[in-house]
Amino acid sequence: MKNNRYVIPDHTTGVRIKGIRKKLNMTQKEFAEFIGVSKPTIERWETQEDGITGPVVTLLEILRRNTKWVEQLSIPERKLKLRLFYMYEDMVCTIIDIDEVSREVRIQNYTDNVQYRAFGIITEPTFEDYEEFIESRCMPRTRDKLKLELNRLGVPFYDPILIIEKTEGRMADDRFWIRLER
Repeated sequence: MKNNRYVIPDHTTGVRIKGIRKKLNMTQKEFAEFIGVSKPTIERWETQEDGITGPVVTLLEILRRNTKWVEQLSIPERKLKLRLFYMYEDMVCTIIDIDEVSREVRIQNYTDNVQYRAFGIITEPTFEDYEEFIESRCMPRTRDKLKLELNRLGVPFYDPILIIEKTEGRMADDRFWIRLER
C-alpha cells in the first residue's frame, strides 16, 4: 500500500475556523449548514482553545485555498416558474430553470464533466434543447401501447413533466434522475 502524505495540518483552531467563516462572509448558522454540522458545534469550535481534529481540518484547508468553491456550489435564486435538479445518484449535476410560457431556459452546471451535464457542452440551451432533453428522460411519444403506460402512471395525456413527476425521469440501468421544484 502506498504511503500518502498531504500538506494538511493535523489539527485546526477556533481562531482559524472563525477566520475562514468570516472570509467566506457567512454567519455561524450559514457556515454550519454548509459544512453539515450544527450551529452549537460551530460556536463550540470557535471558542475552543484546544486543537480541533477530524474531517473539518481537511475541509477548512480546502476552503482556505479555494474560497470560490462555496460560490461554485451555491444554488442561484429561482427566478422562473419551474426548477429541475438533474441528478446523478445524490450529486446535483445541473439546475434547470424554465418558464414554459415565455419559453425561457436558464441553467447552472455543477460539474466540469460534460457527460454528467444535462445539456453536455451546451451552456446556453434553447427551449427546443430543453424540450428534447426532457423528452429523453421519459418514454418516447411513439411507444407501443403508450396510452396503457400513461394510464398505469396516472397521467391523463403525454406530457414529459407529468411523466417525470411520476418517474423522476429514471431510466433502466441509469443512475441519473430529476427532482422537480415548482
